[in-house]
Amino acid sequence: MAGTFPFRRIAVIGTGLIGGSFALAVRKQNPGVSLVGYARPDSAQQARERGAIDEAASGPSSAVHGADLVYIALPIGASIEILPAIAAAAEPHALVTDAGSTKSAIGNAARNHFRTGARFLGGHPMAGKEVSGIEHADAELFRNAPYALMATEGDPDPRVRCFVELVRAMGARPVWSDAETHDWAVGIVSHLPQLLSVALANVVRDETDETGLPLNLAGPGLQDMLRLSGSPYEVWRDIFLTNTDNISHALDRLEQAIDHIRTRLASKELESEFHAANELYGLLRKQP
Repeated sequence: MAGTFPFRRIAVIGTGLIGGSFALAVRKQNPGVSLVGYARPDSAQQARERGAIDEAASGPSSAVHGADLVYIALPIGASIEILPAIAAAAEPHALVTDAGSTKSAIGNAARNHFRTGARFLGGHPMAGKEVSGIEHADAELFRNAPYALMATEGDPDPRVRCFVELVRAMGARPVWSDAETHDWAVGIVSHLPQLLSVALANVVRDETDETGLPLNLAGPGLQDMLRLSGSPYEVWRDIFLTNTDNISHALDRLEQAIDHIRTRLASKELESEFHAANELYGLLRKQP
């Protein structure tokens, strides 16, 4: 995208794992782009030291001033709180997008503030790690990952088209959706696995006795299953608060599936459950 990069100045609001990775990915695509960040002083300083941003702004309004693209990478509650200030300061030609893991709540809030001028585009990169912070940011974090966009594929707004080009240049795969459908889907494929990992970790912890069993017999399979349990609650708090109904539905479906398996433990009918799971896993591995 060098030479035709559509965003000359980009403001990154929140320079943690996602915001920092986005900034590093942008920098990799176009080293000459101007990147300004707004975050906690320690995070902003680390982002500058890593080369993710050129300067740290003292407030959201000063960060957004003059930016062609505003990338909000904050917890959902904080993103909603900061929207009025960003909407008031954003340039009329700017695109404002977010990276929140749920989309209905922030989309509803954005409609109240982005009526004219700057365009708001809800977004969600389906990428991350079980650790947070700018120190773990990676320019390749979004590569081969789905990137949900709350718009239609044929959206005529040139700002949206330019952002889609950027997403693809970072190696991500745009997936178009509406907010409600997105929140239902991630409740099943993202939020449910997180809670399942937490529940499994608590079962293992509670069952482990003074000799260390069964934990000291655990192999890589358990480590794979428990990787998500290393995620801090602070990252997930607002997700659960803004997607409660969909997550509750996903937990109900999991409970039904576990009960179904329990009734087949002593019969060969369990084989069909394994075949179905093997088939789904094969499809997942074939995804780009």
